[in-house]
Amino acid sequence: MISEFKKRLLTSLWIIPLTLFFIFKGSIFFIFFLSLISFISVYEWFNITKNLKVFNIAGTILIILSIYSAYLIRENQGANTFIFIILISVLTDLGGYIFGKTLRGPKLTKISPNKTYSGVLGGFILPIIGGIMFYNFYMMNFQLRVEHYIPVFIFIFVISLINQIGDLIISFFKRKAKIKNTGKILPGHGGLLDRIDGIIFTIPVSYVILNYIKF
Repeated sequence: MISEFKKRLLTSLWIIPLTLFFIFKGSIFFIFFLSLISFISVYEWFNITKNLKVFNIAGTILIILSIYSAYLIRENQGANTFIFIILISVLTDLGGYIFGKTLRGPKLTKISPNKTYSGVLGGFILPIIGGIMFYNFYMMNFQLRVEHYIPVFIFIFVISLINQIGDLIISFFKRKAKIKNTGKILPGHGGLLDRIDGIIFTIPVSYVILNYIKF
């Protein structure tokens, strides 16, 4: 029997390159990709909030807003900027998982019993390190000036914070619905919302920030 970790790894091996393909191709390919994500996410959201009509509608609006913001960022800011934002969110989750499993320590909240304070710390450290490296290499060609570090650092910190808050919000609704995962579409991961729970919050925030701050 394949372990959950192996299932997660195998799923990641095809979903990551597929996602990058649609992001870099852009145009109608990216629109199709976003439309598919929107449909699945709204479906899963309806399932976990079917008895909470107000949140049902509010969550659907947020998902649609996030999808539209993703399209605008990709089209107006470019593929690298969009990947930069996604990378921060992914590293936030990964840092939280690695630090939480390794250091353990006090639990953060009953909303999500597996989350720890060490995980929160890791959710900031890893994206800051990885995010600055990515920005420096792919967006500035190793020409990152000192004055750039502060706004980039703040941007990464804010996005990591929003990602973790978004993760907790979705965890709260899953707990209310008495389910572990939002779906089963991604073996080892659960539902699509289980993987993009923080991202649907960070994308609109990133769009707003990018319209006021020049990196």
